[in-house]
Amino acid sequence: MKLSILSSAMLALSLGVSASSQAANDRYVIQVDPQKKGVVKALAKQLGAQIHVDGDGFIAATFSGKDLAQVKGLLNNPHVKLVELDQPRHLMSVYADDNGDPMTQQVTPYAVYQSQADQVTFNPNAGIKVCVIDSGLDRSNTDFEWNNITGDNDSGTGSWDVNGGPHGTHVAGTIAAADNGFGVVGMAPGVDLHIIKVFNDDGWGYSSDLAHAANLCSAAGANIISMSLGGGGSNSTESNAFEAFTDAGGLVLAAAGNDGNNVRSYPAGYSSVMMIGANDANNNIADFSQFPSCTSGKGRRATTDETICVEVTAGGVDTLSTYPAGMATASSLTADGGFITSSSMENAGSVTGSTYFMGTAEAVDSAANGNICVIDRGAISFHDKVANCEASGGVGAVIINNEPGMLYATLGEANTTSIPAVGVALEDRATLLAASTMAINIGTSDFGFMSGTSMATPAVSGVAALVWSQHNECTGTEIREALKATAEDAGAAGKDVYFGYGIVKAAAAHAYLTANGCEGGVTPPPTGGDITLSLNGVKSRGAKFINLSFAGLSGSDVDVYRNGNNVATTANDGAYTDSLNTKSTLSYTYKVCEAGTTTCSAEESITF
Repeated sequence: MKLSILSSAMLALSLGVSASSQAANDRYVIQVDPQKKGVVKALAKQLGAQIHVDGDGFIAATFSGKDLAQVKGLLNNPHVKLVELDQPRHLMSVYADDNGDPMTQQVTPYAVYQSQADQVTFNPNAGIKVCVIDSGLDRSNTDFEWNNITGDNDSGTGSWDVNGGPHGTHVAGTIAAADNGFGVVGMAPGVDLHIIKVFNDDGWGYSSDLAHAANLCSAAGANIISMSLGGGGSNSTESNAFEAFTDAGGLVLAAAGNDGNNVRSYPAGYSSVMMIGANDANNNIADFSQFPSCTSGKGRRATTDETICVEVTAGGVDTLSTYPAGMATASSLTADGGFITSSSMENAGSVTGSTYFMGTAEAVDSAANGNICVIDRGAISFHDKVANCEASGGVGAVIINNEPGMLYATLGEANTTSIPAVGVALEDRATLLAASTMAINIGTSDFGFMSGTSMATPAVSGVAALVWSQHNECTGTEIREALKATAEDAGAAGKDVYFGYGIVKAAAAHAYLTANGCEGGVTPPPTGGDITLSLNGVKSRGAKFINLSFAGLSGSDVDVYRNGNNVATTANDGAYTDSLNTKSTLSYTYKVCEAGTTTCSAEESITF
């Protein structure tokens, strides 16, 4: 899937944090007469309060289980000036990249923390191998265990270890970047990779290329296929190739798509492929992440299948990973010697100077001469702000976002400026306005940022490899089910079309499999003594169908299972036709159950 790079690489990165516990809603601030504060504190303690802050003219206290009106009534005292809620405050990012320069030290991307990959140790002796079908992995980046990497070329795209653009190198780094003291660290550091290069700089390929690549992955002994790509329309040859890989015990993952709509993209839309969506560092769904329905068909032929829609998500917004050497653009910003997270906007170079606050920089200002302009976002374009700074004699520009979060932007295709310019977050505004000196550096880097479901897919692929390395007795389908069973619910309560089951969590999946085994502790559904099922295979115009006839189910809907997977939920009308996308003679095992229950028929098999 072709992606735009939303942000340039940055060398000064913010400190990583994990999610904090929810703030209490029964904590209050009590403004008091300073000379009588002791009296109020004693009264509060008598009423069962826990004092947290003893401030200048106020105290903060928790009155467990009491709302604001109740506390005001209890503290009806002439020495109390005001009682109000102690409003919670939190860091703007739930998760963030480590602080540091990946060219000289190791930086852990936020998605590693978010997915708990830092809480599970990769087992290099498990024999897990990930096959990455993309634009190649450039050998110029040294943040890989190159002895563990093999590859194939496909469709005349050139050597697999020479990039066809930065996309493939970025994807591979998210999965497998080495834990070696510099650069970034992947979800499964140092895992064996097999690279299939199907794309070049133009980013084009075909379903036949992917079908062939799946066979090459299988021949290379891969356990996992990771595809950050997709397009419209299904293709039976392609579908058959991925189904065969899955049926042989493998796991296939693909990106949901980046158009922010409900269109189903392929190969992610095949039942044998796990569809991956993208979330950001704050556990919100990415606005570009596609969200196809789990239902296909219309009317009585409508069926529901959770394997044709988003199953889980992972971090895919502003993801830091590997690039071909020198292909990324990096910015570094310091204010009074302290690192400030920044995003390169334009114009390579290094400058140091005194700071000058230029407001929104809507006009030339001679006071900026020789200084670094600190500029608020708004009113005019970024280009015109930087142009006015430069026309004023400014040597560099720092533009502050006017909403929470980092400012990722460019100066446009018609850029006429030459001074280094970076964007920064609104949260750093006070620090920047207070600084007397700054230094800006914009140059090249081997590490950069991309956004897309293309970035979330290798994150889940890496998590799958990490978890599987601790449970290599499991099948790919069992790993897939464990990731869904333990994902962190996000968005609407329960499974939804945006997040699927939620944000993938490595440590939770590892613990789940450790406690329950590969089958996840799920007791096989009991067979229903009065529920009957019969099968009949039919060929029509080259297509193959299995007709199911069933009776004895009492509910309005029926779950249909093929080879242990729920392939449809259909009306309880006694019949269902399952369409098979294969010309090969294979064995299939079916059962039908009361929808949403474990009351099922006995399993029936057919070779067809």
